[in-house]
Amino acid sequence: MAVADDLNRWPKAHPRAVTTVLSIVGYALVIGAFGGFLPLPDFSREVVILLGDAIAVVNTLALTAIVAGVYFIRNDEVRKHRAAMLTAFTLIMVFLVLYLLKVGGGFEKAIAVGGPVRTAYLAMLAIHILLSALAVPVVLHAVVLGLTHSPAELRETIHAKVGRVAVAAWGLSLALGIVTYVLLNHVYGWTPRGHSAGLLLLLVSTRSLLDSE
Repeated sequence: MAVADDLNRWPKAHPRAVTTVLSIVGYALVIGAFGGFLPLPDFSREVVILLGDAIAVVNTLALTAIVAGVYFIRNDEVRKHRAAMLTAFTLIMVFLVLYLLKVGGGFEKAIAVGGPVRTAYLAMLAIHILLSALAVPVVLHAVVLGLTHSPAELRETIHAKVGRVAVAAWGLSLALGIVTYVLLNHVYGWTPRGHSAGLLLLLVSTRSLLDSE
């Protein structure tokens, strides 16, 4: 029992350390997937497309949960806020699993359009990727604080401040991800291309954006 109590106390006393460890694990999984270090299955093109559609649905639900969570906390409905944000976080974890599986599919999609539309699309994609990466530790820190502290204790922490940053960064990232998905899959269409290295995704999008200007 004493061991269990110690395990519960340590994350509460060291939320930044827990956040750091979890962030490193998340980044390592994504880098490992793109670098070919994870034993991911090689799906057919049809399955990869289906995974992309599933990711869009999960992201839409996650964004809805985040918006609901903001509404609840503004109305001082703490329990509903907690439930909504934990739902959003769970959906983000589902997204991560689906995303890693999709990476193993063997190809990426390039939007089949040029000109200003392509420029706008690449700009949104670059911002989406950047915010997704930067928001990871912020979101995790808000969740760790929320799970290890009571509502009364949270008022003495930076949970509210971190939570606002997390909502802004991840909410915008999700929204841009949904918009780019619609443009790519349901408006302009796409052509397949081989994988690029995961760490270069943002650079590739930014370079393509600059080249098109």
